[in-house]
Amino acid sequence: MNQPGEKATDKPDTIVLSAKSSRFAASLFNYGNIIAVLLPPVGMLWLAMSMVVYALNRHHPNEKVGEYTQQAAYRIYGVTGLIVAAAIFIPKDSVNYYLAIWAVSVLIIVPWSIVDLWRIRKDDWQELEIEKTTQEINND
Repeated sequence: MNQPGEKATDKPDTIVLSAKSSRFAASLFNYGNIIAVLLPPVGMLWLAMSMVVYALNRHHPNEKVGEYTQQAAYRIYGVTGLIVAAAIFIPKDSVNYYLAIWAVSVLIIVPWSIVDLWRIRKDDWQELEIEKTTQEINND
């Protein structure tokens, strides 16, 4: 049985991964980054979920998906590290400093993610024919 984004081919031991599916996988991390910085309570959840998304997409059969995912991960994890390092020096009773760090995070993540989403949209995505594993063949 084929997964979403896959279709059967003439060859029984291969599946075709659609271009649309690859493009969505490449975009997913950037969408998560934008939502995480615009809605700070979601940010902590996204840091946990992003590790799963990264693990799934970094080794995607289409190498471009992995490259776009890696660049998006560098951005969010770098900004998160900046926030942690800066938070050490912020007075405990000052909300303004935290708001300033949040604003800087938004200014870094959102424009770069939008540019990356634009690049993903303009990139030439092709269907990818991949061979099924022995386990997938036995399950059919």
